[in-house]
Amino acid sequence: MATFSLCMIVKNEEAVLERCLESLKGLFEEIVIVDTGSTDSTKEIAAKYTDKIYDFQWINDFAAARNYAFSLCSMDYIYSADADEVLDENNRRLFLDLKQNILEEIEIVQMWYLNTKSHVTTENYDRELRPKLYKRLRKFTWIDPIHESVNLNPLVYDSDIEILHMPISNHSGRDFGVFQAALDRGEHLSAKLHKMYARELMLSGSQEDFEKAFSFFFSSIYDQAYGEDERRDSYLILARYFRYKKEDGEFFKWALKDMCTTPSSDMCYEIGMYYLERKDPDEALVWFDNAINETHPIINAKTGNVLSCEAAADCYSLKAEIDEDMRDIFLEESKKYKDLAENYSK
Repeated sequence: MATFSLCMIVKNEEAVLERCLESLKGLFEEIVIVDTGSTDSTKEIAAKYTDKIYDFQWINDFAAARNYAFSLCSMDYIYSADADEVLDENNRRLFLDLKQNILEEIEIVQMWYLNTKSHVTTENYDRELRPKLYKRLRKFTWIDPIHESVNLNPLVYDSDIEILHMPISNHSGRDFGVFQAALDRGEHLSAKLHKMYARELMLSGSQEDFEKAFSFFFSSIYDQAYGEDERRDSYLILARYFRYKKEDGEFFKWALKDMCTTPSSDMCYEIGMYYLERKDPDEALVWFDNAINETHPIINAKTGNVLSCEAAADCYSLKAEIDEDMRDIFLEESKKYKDLAENYSK
């Protein structure tokens, strides 16, 4: 039977760490926990489950911390977990079955990651496959009978195991700090990180967060290292920034750039919110309808359903306040959109 290491990097996770470790107890030959500067009882809780607790000076780099943590593991496979994850009893059984039957040639195991509805800052999904288990030592083999080369593609197995992601707080402030620190060091964000930064801003960023991010997303529009997808994400960030600033000309300058390609539900939602904030519910409803029925999201999936339905409900509530004669009809429409939003949320 293969041996497994549980590997975690943690900081101030006293509220959730014991819940996580209890759900994983008995599945691993080794538990390695790397603390990046906790000031609460995180390390004391960890000590109930392992004596392999290490310190790593936080340098605003999750990859560096994860690489250090992995270097401390010694079993056949390394399972990477976050403190706000939980494995229920059924998935514990599936995990044990995997451990007893995993084929030696498998190098990465993907598991289903299930998001809860609260405190989600970057994800647009409820259920997604993620790589979670990694073979510690990888064998390399030569392939092709001529012009031979080393096979660099790992053998990945998609398991049925479901991991519950159950955060109890929002980590966006921490994440924004990491993005900004990387930019301050002069690092170039990859296309993946450009997308993640934009998504986290649109899902959970404050006006202050947008102000701090403005210069990066503005400059990235003219950065040849980025493509059309990144530029469209930047248009959204700038449009939201200028909507917060109530600078109408600049808002429409960037909003219209999205309209010139394939309009997104994200930008239709932004334009709808622009008109709703100016007490123009009829014009706002045009854009929320486009977001729901005519377009697709590029950053926030909820702009195409939940958020636009909720905003449409607010439009009809506003119309009911304005037109007393039509009040009952408009309130009925508002309720219809609230029900739609609730159904989309399920």
